[in-house]
Amino acid sequence: MVKLVLDATLTGHKGQVWSVDWSPTSKTIASSGQDKTVKLWRQEGGKWVCVTTLEGGNTRTIRQVAWSPCGNRIATASFDSTTCIWEYEPDTSTWDLAATLEGHENEVKSVSWSRDGDYLASCSRDKSVWVWEVVEDDYECASVLQVHTQDVKKVVWHPTDPLLFSVSYDDTIKVYKEFGDDWECADSLTGHSSTVWGLSFNKSGDKFVSCSDDRTLRVWCRDENKATKYTCKSTVCGFHSRPIYDVTWGRHGYIATAAGDNAIRVFEQQGSSLLLAHLQSDAHSGDVNSVSWKGNMLASASDDETVRIWTLET
Repeated sequence: MVKLVLDATLTGHKGQVWSVDWSPTSKTIASSGQDKTVKLWRQEGGKWVCVTTLEGGNTRTIRQVAWSPCGNRIATASFDSTTCIWEYEPDTSTWDLAATLEGHENEVKSVSWSRDGDYLASCSRDKSVWVWEVVEDDYECASVLQVHTQDVKKVVWHPTDPLLFSVSYDDTIKVYKEFGDDWECADSLTGHSSTVWGLSFNKSGDKFVSCSDDRTLRVWCRDENKATKYTCKSTVCGFHSRPIYDVTWGRHGYIATAAGDNAIRVFEQQGSSLLLAHLQSDAHSGDVNSVSWKGNMLASASDDETVRIWTLET
């Protein structure tokens, strides 16, 4: 039987906690929220504690936090229209503000590193997606993509290929690929009937799952003959009573969702569709905004001002 067991409730943020992300190189969690800070958490002596608070970079809510693949950089997307880059200094064991990326005309909603760390993507309420090229310690704008017709909610890089995906209030998913010296939209995926909030790939990248304000999940499979072409193979509905704000596909194959009904749901694959394996009712006392896997551990963030750590038992 599949179930989630609560390991810890982490308190310290003041206001909504919008985002959680595990370090790729350690069992450290980064969280961000309404209080304009990023907090880093890890276990010490068997207890989860906040080991660092990054503040002073952004002046408004930090909507998303994202670790770089090397684990030595953290990017934040903020409602102050900027993206901040924090870098770990091993000589002093501190995190320093290394760069503030400007250019978006409105709130930055999401930020994502490419698999090799050579690119950073950001998206905004201004309907644009920016691709930044990382050259040593410099961040140069490589492309400004203005394809969506509404607020862009999230950007996600493909786990193995140089492809970028974005989701939007315009109900679509866009796929971008580098053409020559610029980036262009290679495909537009439709099917959701309301805002698309997020997406997450499986380990190999041949499938991804998207979540929406329409309270459905959609499973998309890659066309064998075209790397940028994905087709919706199933729509998973009837399990969520409120919008689904985030989804994460773990390397073990289980999919977790964060929703506006305060619950976390865990799904497993059944052919091209998904089967509900576990419902964690009242996972938080407010909307669940973000979920992130690290092995069999799941981190969640909520409007109730907390981060929670769960263990998946199968």
